[in-house]
Amino acid sequence: MLPRIRVKTCTHIGAALLGASLLACAQGNMASPPGKAEVTLKGQQVTIAYGRPSMRGRKIMGGLVPYGHWWRTGANEATSLTTGIDLDIGGAKVPAGKYTLYTLPSEGTWKLIINKQTGQWGTEYNQDQDLARVDMQKSKTAAPVEQFTISFAKKGEDSADLVLEWETTRVSVPVQAK
Repeated sequence: MLPRIRVKTCTHIGAALLGASLLACAQGNMASPPGKAEVTLKGQQVTIAYGRPSMRGRKIMGGLVPYGHWWRTGANEATSLTTGIDLDIGGAKVPAGKYTLYTLPSEGTWKLIINKQTGQWGTEYNQDQDLARVDMQKSKTAAPVEQFTISFAKKGEDSADLVLEWETTRVSVPVQAK
């Protein structure tokens, strides 16, 4: 349980809320804690930072994550991709740098959206900043996945699959260092 905080001014409210959020995160009580997926390709780090929402009894695919509309691909801040090496992601050329990842879910093929705008909240999306949209392969998970997870399945020194799993949905796309 969080301690009671007496607030005298609006400035202190922000600090109190930030403190309560940090305490909740430290105690493992954050609704969508931060997550990170990392892989090393050709000696260079590729990192995805994202928020990890949980199902908590909700209908996810086609419900909380609507079909036919872009999704922030996680929770909280926009999901970021940082790469120290040029990549080919599902056929799209992605120069070394920092990007935001969104997805376009559907009942069939999903699309991964690689966007050049960075640093925004996850619900802010500017389609004019898209670098590329690539198809993802969709399948079912072996068992339900309670908490949204992004991972890399390394294939070799210069390649991996980027994998997203939640509820009973698994989508992936090949990533290769250039």
